[in-house]
Amino acid sequence: MFENDMKRKMASAIAKVHRAIEKGNGHTILSTGMTGDDARMAKAVVDAGVTMLEPNHPALALARGHKGVTSMHDAEQIRYEITVDQMAEATQGVRNVVGNDVYITVGIPGGFTEVVPIILEEKDFLNMALHGADGLHTHKSSLRDLEALVKMAHKYGLLVDAYIGLPTDLHTFGISAETPEDVKKVARQMEDIGTDMIGMMTGMSYEGVKSGQIHPLVKERLCAMVEEVSVPTLAEGGINLTNYKAFHDTKVNILVIGTAIDKMAEKAIQDAVRQFMFS
Repeated sequence: MFENDMKRKMASAIAKVHRAIEKGNGHTILSTGMTGDDARMAKAVVDAGVTMLEPNHPALALARGHKGVTSMHDAEQIRYEITVDQMAEATQGVRNVVGNDVYITVGIPGGFTEVVPIILEEKDFLNMALHGADGLHTHKSSLRDLEALVKMAHKYGLLVDAYIGLPTDLHTFGISAETPEDVKKVARQMEDIGTDMIGMMTGMSYEGVKSGQIHPLVKERLCAMVEEVSVPTLAEGGINLTNYKAFHDTKVNILVIGTAIDKMAEKAIQDAVRQFMFS
C-alpha cells in the first residue's frame, strides 16, 4: 500500500474520534453490540447523536443466532467461527446507512484472544479497510501480539483500539494488569508500540457495586490509565444509565455501551408488541 495514502486515511479516522470527544466536552459514547450489526439500530443511535460505532464478531454471532446462541456470553464461546468476510459485509451495511462522518471500529476474528488459532492475513486488513472500517477493535492479551496487529493495521490505514484487563476477568479481553502501577506500565507500553486508543475492561458486569457508583479498584485503575497516556481512552463493561455519570470523574474519553442499549431496545419491542396483542 502507498504509505502516505494510508497515513491520510488514519488522520481522517482519528479526526472523527477527536470531533466526537470534543462534541461531548471531553466525553462521548461508542455504541456496540446490536447497534453495530443491525443497520437500523445503528441509524437510530446515530440519529440520536452517536458518532462512534463498533460491529464485532461475537455480537454478529448473537444477532444471527449462530448455532442458536441467545446470550452474549454464549456468543463469546463461538465468536471465532464468524469470518472476516461476514464482518466486512456487516460493516459495509452499517457504513452505507450512517455515512462517512461516523467512526466505525470493528472486532474481527483473530483481533481478540481467541480459543482456537485464527490466522489474519494482509488481505483481511485490506478487506476491512475497503468495506468501511476506520479501525479495529482489539482484545489481544500480549504486547507482542498487539504490536504485530498494530503494524499490519496501520499498513492498511486502520487505527487500533486495545484494552487492559484483569487476570480474573470472565473472558480474556486485554493485556492483564492488576494494580494501578501495573496499569500505568502496560498503558505506556501500548502507547509506545503505536496503539491509537487505549481502553480498560471495567468488569462492572461482574463486580457488585451500588447504583451510581464505580468499584473503587475500577476507578483507581481507570484513573491510572487516563493519567499515563496521551491517546484517547475508553472504558467498557457493565456501563448503564445508573452508573455512567460516575465515569466522568475518571476523565475517560469514551464509554463503550452495548448490553444496556440492547436491553432497552428489547424491552421497547416487547412493550410495543404487548400493546398490540393485549390492548
